[in-house]
Amino acid sequence: MKQLTMMALLVAVSVPVFAQTAASETQRDINQQQRIESGLQSGQLSTGEAGKLERQESRIDKVQSNALKNGNLSPAEKARINRMQNKASSEIAADKHNGVSGNPNSVSSQRMQADVQRNVNQEQRIDNGIKSGVLSKQQVGKLQGGEARVDHIEAKAARNGHVNANEQRRVKNAQGRMSGRIHHAKVTG
Repeated sequence: MKQLTMMALLVAVSVPVFAQTAASETQRDINQQQRIESGLQSGQLSTGEAGKLERQESRIDKVQSNALKNGNLSPAEKARINRMQNKASSEIAADKHNGVSGNPNSVSSQRMQADVQRNVNQEQRIDNGIKSGVLSKQQVGKLQGGEARVDHIEAKAARNGHVNANEQRRVKNAQGRMSGRIHHAKVTG
């Protein structure tokens, strides 16, 4: 009886981990990016806070990329990604309610908002490719590696709390390259 109870507990704890797929990971990335963008638009997040959050998103994308290289997410990899995403979610909420505000109408915030919105769009294109079966998990892994690089460039641009025109140009160039890679992966499937 004791063993049966332990097994039931292990199954109950493991089910959410096993239920996650590459699509659910990508959907969670989309949700986090949308929360960052809404925080910038409302002024709840400053550009610097958004940059810090993008650094964290970069780390998550990198872990996803490495985990998907072999085409499968192990239960341990899924659990690690879930923990990282939970931590990022908590930090987004904390930063949105910490009393620090940004000016959503500032040029710097507008630049960051545009960059984060493009992140949302890129992640949605990847997610659509997963759901339609056009992208394999290995391709998603490679694309998440690219998304990690874009997020890192955004984080670097906003680390001082401001995104200037040259920094945004670097971000846009990286995002443009990623857009081409997503298109190429979907076409060559």
